[in-house]
Amino acid sequence: MARDVRPLFCTTHDTPLGPVGLAATSQGLSSLMLRVSPEGFHDYLRNSHGLQPIEDSRHFDRVRLFLDRYFLGKQIAFEGPFDLLTGTPFQRRVWATLLTIPYGQVRSYRWLAETVGNPGAYRAVGAANGANPVAVLVPCHRVVNHNGGLGGYSGGVDIKRWLLALERVPLAALTPQLRMDSLLGHQRSA
Repeated sequence: MARDVRPLFCTTHDTPLGPVGLAATSQGLSSLMLRVSPEGFHDYLRNSHGLQPIEDSRHFDRVRLFLDRYFLGKQIAFEGPFDLLTGTPFQRRVWATLLTIPYGQVRSYRWLAETVGNPGAYRAVGAANGANPVAVLVPCHRVVNHNGGLGGYSGGVDIKRWLLALERVPLAALTPQLRMDSLLGHQRSA
């Protein structure tokens, strides 16, 4: 297997959640890591991709603008480009499907599993969510348990709750007593 020799540019950007690490090739964004130090992010990139990151903020104007607007509560979507350096075909299908979940709405792991063509693969889509290399931009935080619980989040459930509140998702409604159909925006399968 040939070693990837593309340059990997990186920087950090301050957000209300703390600094986020950003990495990109010349083709697009590869990584967004929440609450990270520059040194920790460089170590992560070296260890996970085998590439020496190059500190260079010039490649990140669009994503920085998106993040600034997003954290002001603006309803926007990041349209890439992405150049993801990780992911199985299944994970990439899950991540592409996450991009279809509108701002301010949530979907269940069940919905996600059904939509990617693997009904019942709730844990697998949960694992794919956890492996999402561009959190926030590919909105894995918008996936919740079918019973109304928040579920997990690689950045921590506190961050997931914060992001959903920023998007004005009615968190008080996310309880087991809620009929999820109305909140999730789809009809339950028979």
